[in-house]
Formats: sequence, structure tokens, C-alpha cells
Amino acid sequence: MIEVLDGEGTPSGDGSSGGPTFHVRTDHTSWVIAVTRFGHLEQIHYGDRVSGLGEHGTLPLRHRATHPPGMAVAYDESRDPAYCLDGLALAWSGLGKGDFREPALEIRMPDGSFVTDLTYRSHRVSAGTVPCLDGLPGALDPDGRASSLIITLADEVGGLECDLVVTTHPGVDVITRRTVLRVVGTEGVSVRRLMSQLTDLPDLGFDLITFDGAWIAEGHRHRRPLAPGLYVNNSLTGDSSNRHNPGVLLAERHASEAHGAVYGFNLVYSGSHFTGVEQTAHGLVRVLSGINPTGFEWRLEPGERFETPEAVMTFSRNGFGGVSDQFHSFVARHVVRGEWADRERPVKLNTWESMFFDVDERTLRSMARSAARLGCELFVVDDGWFGTGSSARTDDRRGLGDWVVDPATFPDGLRPLAEHVTGLGMMFGLWFEPEMVNPDSDLFRAHPDWVIRVPGREPSRGRHQLVLDLGRDDVRDHLVERIGAVLDSAPIGYVKWDMNRHLSDVGSSRFAAGEVAHRRVLGLYDLLRRIFEPRPHILLETCSSGGNRFDLGMLCFGPQIWTSDNTDPIERIDIQLGLSHLYPQSTMGAHVSAAPHFQTLRQTPLSTRFNVAALGILGYELDPRDLDPAERREVARQIRFYKEHRRTLQFGRFLRHDPGARPEQHDVTIVAPDQRHAVHAHLQTRVHAAQPGDRIPLRGLDPELTYRVRTRAQTLDIRAFGHLLGYLLPKRIKPTGMLVRTAAKVYRRPDAGDDYTATGATLLAGTSIEDQFVGQEPTARTRLHGDHGSTLTTITAVDTEPAA
Repeated sequence: MIEVLDGEGTPSGDGSSGGPTFHVRTDHTSWVIAVTRFGHLEQIHYGDRVSGLGEHGTLPLRHRATHPPGMAVAYDESRDPAYCLDGLALAWSGLGKGDFREPALEIRMPDGSFVTDLTYRSHRVSAGTVPCLDGLPGALDPDGRASSLIITLADEVGGLECDLVVTTHPGVDVITRRTVLRVVGTEGVSVRRLMSQLTDLPDLGFDLITFDGAWIAEGHRHRRPLAPGLYVNNSLTGDSSNRHNPGVLLAERHASEAHGAVYGFNLVYSGSHFTGVEQTAHGLVRVLSGINPTGFEWRLEPGERFETPEAVMTFSRNGFGGVSDQFHSFVARHVVRGEWADRERPVKLNTWESMFFDVDERTLRSMARSAARLGCELFVVDDGWFGTGSSARTDDRRGLGDWVVDPATFPDGLRPLAEHVTGLGMMFGLWFEPEMVNPDSDLFRAHPDWVIRVPGREPSRGRHQLVLDLGRDDVRDHLVERIGAVLDSAPIGYVKWDMNRHLSDVGSSRFAAGEVAHRRVLGLYDLLRRIFEPRPHILLETCSSGGNRFDLGMLCFGPQIWTSDNTDPIERIDIQLGLSHLYPQSTMGAHVSAAPHFQTLRQTPLSTRFNVAALGILGYELDPRDLDPAERREVARQIRFYKEHRRTLQFGRFLRHDPGARPEQHDVTIVAPDQRHAVHAHLQTRVHAAQPGDRIPLRGLDPELTYRVRTRAQTLDIRAFGHLLGYLLPKRIKPTGMLVRTAAKVYRRPDAGDDYTATGATLLAGTSIEDQFVGQEPTARTRLHGDHGSTLTTITAVDTEPAA
């Protein structure tokens, strides 16, 4: 869906003095750029789909300068004194020719200057996507609707050519862009900055929304008014980072979940990234994104090229939810690939928080039997299974890099345990951290030059480990051989791929320092391809101390990412809802853990731990043998519920709701594509005295259908009521006594809930739910939520109700 027009907006080929105009379309959006008379790329429009450009021209959309801005530098004063790059909306711009905004490239030229002037030379249009050339992943074209535009720019003086590769994915309203720079002259250049995309937009009074945080606090949504100057959303850690996710949004000031103009930008890259958003003095906002230029320098000699990661952009008039819909569809259909792309993911039991490094086969077998009885489908052995002798992995100070099964722990290897697990009807999974090495390891002692470090300097350590130089072929060859041998030694169906520190001391015994970090990312992608493409049955979940590398690049290799090391559901609400602006719930690993939680010491109900985890890929991070009989029954019911509604929960349309008057309450509706089934989550982080009745907002239902509305049956730990039990029973009892402790092992109080039918139109008008406890004597219909209470409600068309 790419149309080429001439400079006046009529079909190209009439020899007009201006260059061609390109109309790149999706089903609902248009991106229109034109070659100016001086060969620069003017951005005319990006937003709602426009029509009739071939018949009526682009004049209403174009910037029509009659005089230059004050203090402006005219590009060519003799030919057009009003033509000034600093006042134009551009789709690409360099440094040194009068555009004083943030540049898309910075190159030390053969003459020693940094001046570049890349102007239009040619273009071509092709069906489908244009494959990435240098090992970077890119979006797929599964429906065969993509088309691509390659615009070639040239700097004749500097001996450079630059391809701007633009691909439209019409069905998801996404456009991708990337840059390929070539040296065609006789002298080399040093590339210090090369962005993947540059977009200039009219200033609509935007808010900028970023997703920021730290370890165990990733992806928190921050919204602030855009002000004059440059705002940078970036990472300098060597990965996409838990500090600032690569995805950003620009929204009209009044935009909500369902209304208002919103632009979204993201990057298919797993290294240090950069997105600059600059509000200028001339009524424009510039957005540019790509590899972080800090510490980056890439030498290109004659005949060589450099290719950037793919940038992603989208627009919706339907608010944040509209952009999320488009990003989610893009990720699910064009990014995630392989056997697990559209396949329901198993419920897993992970051993980390219950065992840490204290791993032994007998305990693992016992835990696996308990997990299978609960209904788990995947059993994952986390850290602590590898290394030998004094370097065996008994803590985080040793063994990392020695990918051999510890013979002291598993004398017959992993196969007996794996076959025991698969014999119970579950998949068997294993944890790795291949990108790192402990100095106390056989690998480091044999190859101390394999780590990233500056020669002559003692490298700093993070979590007692160093980073392997994955740009080196020999390092990758070793890892492919060792990890492949482990994976082929037993029936392993899942891998958790971790990475637990940032880059420092960036240098190499083999590569120039400015190239090391990017070569490491390219090496990581090569490593993932070589290990997992021959083993497509393996479900890969990537991780980096949780969400330190939650990005589109990693999702090209594994369909899900461990969202955060924080398993406290109250914290997870902000983390998962924040990241849901950019990524679908099918990419988010989410676990039920024991409480109080390691990360916060907060005590939360078992029901809420599940209700939040069910909004992602469900797992359990606890020892199932520690559950009492009542808790085991509750967990088994949770897993049965999740399996019954898994298709909708994992792959349905994920709809957040505006907070309204109660910011302590969060509502999410996940709706099946056919609108005949939905699950609604009502989540509360704090209760207030004398709280009025609650209403849950709903969207996405078919107003013509009739639905049955049922609250998921859940139970509450009677010990949580303490001395208040005396008000519920005919006789006072000691709340900490033996009677209560014994009863709690076998009995949990049922929570209140709904079961009724109504039309979709009625439900969309606003749905009330039973009152919460407000200090009066509760009845069987009273919701006893308190702080951290929650419910899940199923909404099912009456003729398609799943079996209970």
C-alpha cells in the first residue's frame, strides 16, 4: 500500500521540478513524505488515513514558507532564501546544513568535518518486507500484505549512500523503518550516530508517556506534558534496561484509554537504545530513535555498510487502548514466531524462590509430583544445577559459564529427572545464563580474554560476574556446543534464558571499543538462532533479572519474557499494566509466589496473587509441598479456571480502563476476538472506610448478545480476619489458637460473587457489584476484600458457555 506521486501530488512520471511524493498507507493511517526541490525529505503528514492526493494534490498538508524564521540559515540563499531546514518537518536530517534540532546521524567525514547533506537519489517499491542484512531481527509478513519503500539518499561530496527502508504492515496499522549506510567513496568514515527513524510532527500539545523503573519496579507508566527542549528516553546499560523501556507514546493532552490521538514508537533492539523527543520553537515535535550514540563509534571503510535496528511506529485516534491494540497485534502476528507463536502456554512451577541454589534431585522429584497433582504442565529447575568440583554452582559467586551438569547433584545427568517429570505429564525446563561468567569458573580460568574488559584495567563486577564478549566467534561456538549438548541430553521442552548484570568496562581484545556493545547484541542474536532454530519445540522464555530486557528484539526469538523478579501482585499491577501499553499479555511471565513476598514483605491474599498472575502467562514460584490442604484445593481450582479460560486470557484483546474517581482500583477486561467471551479483573490496592458501592467498567462486548456474568469462586484465609472472627461466630475464640490454626488448614471462607445474565448493551452501560465490607456486620453477599482484594469475573455468551 505504497503510492508514488510527483511533487504536485499527481501520479509520478510527468517530470515535475520537485521530486516524488510517497504515500505509505495502512488500513487506517497515512504517512506522506515528499522530496523537496533541493532533495530533502519533507514529512507532510502522519496520522489518520488521507485520500485523493493523486487527484487534488498535497497542498493542504504541506508547510508553505514565505519567509525564513529569524536567525535562520538558508540552505541555498541564491535559489530560495525562504528555504530553511530548521523550519521544515522532515523525515530525515543530518548535521551541519542549518537544521539545529537533534540530528539523525553524526559522522566524521573524510575531510575531518561532521557535515553531511544526504539528498534524494532514487527509490524503489517492492512487495513484502526487506530482509535485514547483518543479523538483526525484523518484523515478519505472515499475511502477505506488507510492502516496502527503499529511498536512497546520497552525499556526493562525502562519498556516502543511505537507504531508508520503510515497510507498511496494513492490517495492524504499523510502519517500520530502518537505515542502511554505505561508503561508496574512496575514503572511510567514522559513524558516531545513526538513527533508525526520524519523524517531525505538528505540535498538538502532547503529553509524553514513558515506561520507567528499576530492578523489581519495571515498566511504570509516567505521563508528563511535553515542554520546549529535548527529552531523552534511553539506556546506557548495554541492554534495553529496566530503567527506561524503548517504547514511548505521544498523546494529545486529553487522550484517554478509548479516545484521543496517540502516537507510539518502539525499537526492535536489545541493546542500549535512544529515543529523543524534541519540542521546537517552530511548532514541531521531532521524534528519533535508534542505537544509543553514547560510547558508539563504528568505522566504515570503502565498500562497507552499517544497518540499524528496525524502528516501529503507529498512530490511533482511539486513545491509548487503540495504540495498544495495534502494538499487540503487531507483536503477536509479526514479531513472535515459531511453534509457540499462537500456541497456548503451559502453567509452570519454577523452583527459584523455593530452592535458590539448594538443589537436589530427590527434593525436585517430590516437588514435581506435588506440582503435577495441582495441575501444573511445566516444571522448571532454575539456578544451581551445573558446574563441577569447587566451582559447582552452590551460590552466585562461582560456576557461571561451566555449562555441564553437576555430577555431585545429578550423578546420572538430567535425563532421569526429566523423564520423571515428563512421566508425570509435564514438560521439563531448565535455567541458563549463557552471556555471563564467574571468575571462579573453569571457563574463565581457561579463557580470561573472552570477557568484555578494557585491556590493562581491572574490570568491575556485577553480581560477582563478568560479561562474555559475544561478538567473538569462538565464544559463541563454545556456547552453542556446550548448551546444545545439555539440551540434547534429556527431554527438555523449555528454557529460561537469563542475564543478570549491565555492561561496564566496555572494551575487547579483538574489537574497537565503540563497536563492542553492538557486536555483543548481534552475537546474542546469532547465538539464539544457532541454539534454538534446530530445536523449535523448545519454549524459550527470556529474562534479565526480570524485565531488564523486555523488548521487541528478544521477542523475535522467544514468545514470552519474565516480566519482573517482583512477584508481589500489588507491585505487579503497575508493572504489567504499564508494559501492556506496548506488549501483549501473551509475552508476560507472571507467577504466584508465597507471601509475605521476598521483594516487599507484603502479605497478600492467595486469590489476588492468582488474579494478577492470570493477566499474563501463569506460573507458580513456591514449594507446593508447603501448601496446606485448603490452599492446595484453592490452587488446583485456580489452575483449572486458568486452563478453561486460557485462550482468552493469553490471546484476547487486552483493555485497560481509565481509573476514574478511585485510583486505588484497577480494571482490565480481556475479550475474545469473537466477543463471545471475556474475563474482567477488578483489582484493589487499598480500601477506605465508608467506601461507596463499586461499579466495574466494561468495553469490547457485543451489545446484541446476551451474556452470563459469573464471579470466579475464590476463598479467603480465615486467619487473615484475626480477632474479627469473634464477630462472625456465635462464640468468641482465640484467633491465634490451635482451633483456628487447625481449621484454616482445611477450610477457607468463600468470597461473595455474582451469577446473572444481561445483554451486552446493559453491561456496557456500567455494571455494579456487591458492596465491600464497610464496618457493618457482613453477610454472605458482602465482599471481604480489604487492602489488596480482587475478583475475576467471566462474561460468556449464553450459548457458548464453557463447561464448569
